[in-house]
Amino acid sequence: MTDAPVLEITNATLVRGGVRVLEGLSLLIDRGEHTAILGPNGAGKTSLIRMLTLEDRPLASLDAAAPLRLFGKAVWDLTELRMRLGIVTGDLEADFGRWTSRGRVLGLDAAISGLLGSEGIFSHHEVTDAMREQGRAALARVDAAHLAHKRLTEMSAGERRRVLIARALVTQPDALLLDEPTTGLDFVARHRFMESIRRLAREGTTVILVTHHVEEIIPEIRRVILLRAGRVAFDGPPDAALTREHLTHVYGDDVHVEQRGRYFFMRMGQS
Repeated sequence: MTDAPVLEITNATLVRGGVRVLEGLSLLIDRGEHTAILGPNGAGKTSLIRMLTLEDRPLASLDAAAPLRLFGKAVWDLTELRMRLGIVTGDLEADFGRWTSRGRVLGLDAAISGLLGSEGIFSHHEVTDAMREQGRAALARVDAAHLAHKRLTEMSAGERRRVLIARALVTQPDALLLDEPTTGLDFVARHRFMESIRRLAREGTTVILVTHHVEEIIPEIRRVILLRAGRVAFDGPPDAALTREHLTHVYGDDVHVEQRGRYFFMRMGQS
């Protein structure tokens, strides 16, 4: 364990399909600095996630600075990185969907698969008692121990989401990267899920939330980065970032913002 930032992006430019989807992006997130990255569709959120998961690489800098460092390192083995950075994205859920449609994956197997870098457990995998215990402990951290022997095909969307969080936590990572984590969940499932994330944040796992829903910004998040057209439009505490002025600029239309306690809500149009 080191004091190096969870991530450090320095003047990073990412090109996909001939288009600069991130342009001169710079940001730094320290350990324990729970952060939300907010922006509309097309702002660069998905491209940022693909860069952080090493699926896409930023252009090399003309100076000596590495455009992307994770936990202080510019070069990573993916297996090693998975031990430090837990990731839950829509793509991951889609990957599991291929197997859940065949009814193959139990909750415990899904959690253990985070140690194997797979979407389930297969005949060539060797699973030890210690790995099973790690899987059970990860499920328990998100109140999903009762789902260990339930098939993913039999779970609600909220239950599946918690199992995938357990999969990300099974390596006991330093940070957790969440992409639109409550999409498709009803009000009750969303509340339960985000309460689990709040507990993880309080326990010391650095939470990086990528979303376009201000309602997902839990009180433990004390920094909000607004993205617009592949650049940082604003970076600061929630009270300063989540204003009508800033969100209207980022979303390109009139946005009304309401704060209830330590949560924020927004809607289009005049108040």
